[in-house]
Amino acid sequence: MKKWKCSACDYVYDPAVGLPDAGIAPETLFEQLPEDWVCPLCGATKSAFEEE
Repeated sequence: MKKWKCSACDYVYDPAVGLPDAGIAPETLFEQLPEDWVCPLCGATKSAFEEE
């Protein structure tokens, strides 16, 4: 599974872990996140993320 890094704050979304506190289960691919999902640290949109 590919990890995705926020270019604004360097937060890394790891699909193996997901974001359980935000209701995103482990094994949820970045592509499966809602289009209106934002970085949990800085609020940047999905378009600010790059494959790591």
